[in-house]
Amino acid sequence: MMHALVQQLPDCGGVLDEELCLGLRIVTWLLGARLRVYWCRSAAVARCRGRSSTSAGGQRVGRSRERERSDSSTSPSSARPPAAADTATRPSLLVSGHQEKGDVKTKTDALKKVIIMILNGEKLPGLLMTIIRFVLPLQDHTIKKLLLVFWEIVPKTTPDGKLLQEMILVCDAYRKDLQHPNEFIRGSTLRFLCKLKEPELLEPLMPAIRACLEHRHSYVRRNAVLAIYTIYRNFENLIPDAPELIHDFLVNEKDASCKRNAFMMLIHADQDRALDYLSTCIDQVHTFGDILQLVIVELIYKVCHANPTERARFIRCIYNLLQSSSPAVKYEAAGTLVTLSSAPTAIKAAAQCYIDLIIKESDNNVKLIVLDRLIDLREHPTHERVLQDLVMDVLRVLSTPDLEVRKKTLHLALDLVSSRNVEELVIVLKKEVIKTNDVSEHEDTDKYRQLLVRTLHSCSVRFPDMAENVIPVLMEFLSDSNEAAAADVLEFVREAIQSFDKLRPIIIEKMLEVFHAIKSVKIYRGALWILGEYCSSKEDIQSVMTEVRRSLGEIPIVESEIKKETGELKIDGDVQVIPTQKLVTEMGTYATQSALSTRPSKKEEDRPPLRGFLLDGDFFVAGALATTLTKIALRYVALQQDKKKQNSFAAEAMLIMASILHFGKSSLPKKSITDDDVDRISLCLKVLSECSPLMNNIFNKECRKSLSQMLSAKLEEEKQTQKKQSEKRNVLVQADDPISFMQLMAKNEMTSKEDQFQLSLLAAMGNTQRKETSDPLTSKLSKVTQLTGFSDPVYAEAYVHVNQYDIVLDVLVVNQTSDTLQNCTLELATLGDLKLVEKPSPLTLAPHDFANIKANVKVASTENGIIFGNIVYDISGAASDRNCVVLSDIHIDIMDYIQPAVCTDAEFRQMWAEFEWENKVTVNTNITDLNEYLQHILKSTNMKCLTPEKALSGYCGFMAANLYARSIFGEDALANVSIEKPVHLGPDAPVTGHIRIRAKSQGMALSLGDKINLSQKKVKA
Repeated sequence: MMHALVQQLPDCGGVLDEELCLGLRIVTWLLGARLRVYWCRSAAVARCRGRSSTSAGGQRVGRSRERERSDSSTSPSSARPPAAADTATRPSLLVSGHQEKGDVKTKTDALKKVIIMILNGEKLPGLLMTIIRFVLPLQDHTIKKLLLVFWEIVPKTTPDGKLLQEMILVCDAYRKDLQHPNEFIRGSTLRFLCKLKEPELLEPLMPAIRACLEHRHSYVRRNAVLAIYTIYRNFENLIPDAPELIHDFLVNEKDASCKRNAFMMLIHADQDRALDYLSTCIDQVHTFGDILQLVIVELIYKVCHANPTERARFIRCIYNLLQSSSPAVKYEAAGTLVTLSSAPTAIKAAAQCYIDLIIKESDNNVKLIVLDRLIDLREHPTHERVLQDLVMDVLRVLSTPDLEVRKKTLHLALDLVSSRNVEELVIVLKKEVIKTNDVSEHEDTDKYRQLLVRTLHSCSVRFPDMAENVIPVLMEFLSDSNEAAAADVLEFVREAIQSFDKLRPIIIEKMLEVFHAIKSVKIYRGALWILGEYCSSKEDIQSVMTEVRRSLGEIPIVESEIKKETGELKIDGDVQVIPTQKLVTEMGTYATQSALSTRPSKKEEDRPPLRGFLLDGDFFVAGALATTLTKIALRYVALQQDKKKQNSFAAEAMLIMASILHFGKSSLPKKSITDDDVDRISLCLKVLSECSPLMNNIFNKECRKSLSQMLSAKLEEEKQTQKKQSEKRNVLVQADDPISFMQLMAKNEMTSKEDQFQLSLLAAMGNTQRKETSDPLTSKLSKVTQLTGFSDPVYAEAYVHVNQYDIVLDVLVVNQTSDTLQNCTLELATLGDLKLVEKPSPLTLAPHDFANIKANVKVASTENGIIFGNIVYDISGAASDRNCVVLSDIHIDIMDYIQPAVCTDAEFRQMWAEFEWENKVTVNTNITDLNEYLQHILKSTNMKCLTPEKALSGYCGFMAANLYARSIFGEDALANVSIEKPVHLGPDAPVTGHIRIRAKSQGMALSLGDKINLSQKKVKA
């Protein structure tokens, strides 16, 4: 009767409304469902009784089994072994018992178990009606939230694709939740409807969804907009007037989040309506919330990107958004403005906005990202001149204490400096250098001072007029306790005194002032060399000799030190006797106390610096002193006509050298003088005693000539580097290139440019699309690793995608059998500094089906890692244990993390001395040319050669070169290549030698050595 009534419902016309129809259908379904549930329970009870009644003998059991076989032969749904049927039935019966009889907490736990079982691939068809009857009517918020997850993952259709009849009851529950007085339940239900893909379920709910747009709470309204948008995108026929509806909603809406969602829908659903709305309120955009402003920026970019003629209409709006209070809006508006306009005013406004963001933002990562955008702006030739006017604004970023931010800022300022602003730049940098003296000593302070010194050095080389203002300030740092900063200053002074003749008197005068205060022996040697090389007047030479005598102390050194020793034995210090005091002890008795105190002598502290170096056994500085004394003595002899003064000066220099020789061979210093230093000082004594013109020419002319050649070669190399960089930035247009006129371009040609929003989204997801070269080895195919054999029941291969600190494994799994594989799970483990982020979820594979499984692996350091594992699965209907297919190992290449880098020679030597792990690799190759082998190693290891090309040019049978690289984790890797060509073995003999690798960590050194060993031999084509 009810079926007949329901069949006549479509003919009722307007008599019955939707709710009555739906109610009658529900009643019909409930009657049928109750009958089915009753039948299922009766069948289950009968099966249980049949198994338990063993007293009736085997005849009853046999009949029940025959009945089961006959039932299984007639019913395709029960075609499985009894063991499998029992295994599948028991958990579902257990859970259904909890759902029917338990309290709210028990039902919540049971529902969670059901969700986990379904996610693991379990099929629980009998539970659907139980949940509808006993769980769906509950009003508990936690259960309602879990139910939304359950309805999302549970199968809603029959095998032939038709909607399950039980879902009519679920649909009614959705409708009630959409009319629920609690805004959380309404909003979460609306969010859930965004994930539904069944139009039959959504169609009866459309009036309730529309009504939610007028709800008092913004949470409900904004989720209603999202639900309408997804339904319109997937099933436009269900709500064809959605753009018009949302446009009217947007006009009257006041909440920022609701307006943002509505505007976002109009952008993607009906862009013309979105533009119409924006045109009506374009003057009020600056008053909107930041989330809506971000969407407006995206819309303007997309519109102007697709149709450049619209730029004039919206560019004023972008200018206004540069003044937004939100940093995110300012950043996006500046980036959009740069892509929409190349006008100098636009570039200047965007750059100024970037600089303000860097200064005001506290997060160093944000500062570095925005600095990169400024550097990208400079790469464009037409923008560089505009940015040159903002150099002083860029230098405001130096107030940031982070060293990396300061380093990038100084590099950018140095690239933008010109003759118009170099003077202001130098003034600011000088102030910053002076500030570093007032700050308490810190590791970053010393490094920052080094950066400032190098920047001033570069400015002085490019603009020689500035050197006069810079040098006096910097030379005060020669006496700095930080040897690295002082070494940079000394290198700068050496280059300046050689290049700028008019600055030599100022430099010599300043050098003599700070000479006595120099604390580092390395800086002392360099200062001695500069004074000996460039002091050309008699007064300067006499001043140098005076400073040397002052720094050396009384000579002969041995006699003076022995006197001090004997003097210290007689008077060890001032002795002071403290008068006796009467004290009362704890026992009440009297006691006396007296003390004898001595004040140690400070004679060691008063030692002159040069004598202190010699007493410590550092006689290399004595060799430098002997060379300096020889140079100035030879020069003084040439300048002074008086023979007596000539001999007196030379004798004094020889006395100092002889005294040092005597002292070095005595037992007074901590270390004895080396044979090399003895030979050097003896040579200088012989030169002074003979004074031959040949030696005079070598000491006073050839040394300076060698320095001049080295500096000119270095300058030429820097010019070549700058020229290459400028050629990269310059846009080269060939004579026969076509000219593009915007007015004549087709619309599809205008949109051919890359969408910056899409590119940034891809970069964030790690899916940056790189241009593939013609070499197939660099394509994706080279990163595919076969994990199993073609004859295995499960074939698997993985595409390894490395994205900085993450490795994404996209594993293709193919079922090559005729069975259904259940709980097919990819089990992975790692070796090395790799960590599996999450375990891949199991899946079910139909016969000859395939699926893709993704696994994320985190990388912690630069080290060769190995990923290994297996695939386990169950065969549907089999009673055996789980099957397992072992996978081949996936080796992670260290080269994905290593990048070429540059450092100075001093930094290389310092790191070489500090790094404790060394790996020595013997050269074993079939390459016969030295240069070819070096280039092959550079290509294989991603390292950069620090040795200049001129030093490697020519052919002499051997080669030595320094290589350097840095990982994305900040780890440094050094290598020294020492190779030779054994000439006695003929022209076809391979290269021999060693490569020494040094790194801070053992893994880095070993991994790089393994990489070199694997790639030493050149593969013959």
